[in-house]
Amino acid sequence: MAMSVSDLGNVVVFNHPLIQHKLTYLRDKTTSHRPFRGLLYQIAGLMVYEATRTLPVNPVEVDTPVEKTIGARLGAKVTVVPVLRAGLGMAEGVLEMMPEARVGHLGLARDEITLEPIVYLQRLPRDIDAGPVILVDPMLATGGSAAQAIRLLRQAGATDLRMLCLVAAPEGIRRLAREDPGLTIYAAAVDRQLNERGYIVPGLGDAGDRLYGTV
Repeated sequence: MAMSVSDLGNVVVFNHPLIQHKLTYLRDKTTSHRPFRGLLYQIAGLMVYEATRTLPVNPVEVDTPVEKTIGARLGAKVTVVPVLRAGLGMAEGVLEMMPEARVGHLGLARDEITLEPIVYLQRLPRDIDAGPVILVDPMLATGGSAAQAIRLLRQAGATDLRMLCLVAAPEGIRRLAREDPGLTIYAAAVDRQLNERGYIVPGLGDAGDRLYGTV
């Protein structure tokens, strides 16, 4: 189950009981990296159903054990692009549901002084414009890293671009709405605000550190 938050731009928030149940465990500071990793994986798998609802499909004829019938197969190449490193945990959950997708990688590190992103890795399919692109990153905070990732993907040729995140701040959502109005953001929660360090409040801490046990 999903709902739109119109005053924050083109964002869809999931209020599904299973997603909210798992998200609550992720927020809990006593949840260690092993269950955190599994929960992130599971939530991403649940969210991707809605994020891919409008993927193009082609009709195909298939022989069942009983007779011929018409089914559907994806009609374009789908590319999943995690923002390293925390995005990898979500990408694995998406790929579990959609193993035929290709994977690109964007490495972005946040400068703790300016809060702006530094690009250290870019590996994308050459024909990224051949189908929808799903950008995955657990946290949408200031929107700096996401905005940079979106610029890189647009420059590479992505036209059908969607973003999948776990927790978003209104500040980040508004920034992306200004910089890329055609982008749809899918989130499990929109939290209250950012604190003075640029972290989401109440949030769940640093997703990368909690995912890999480097807290």
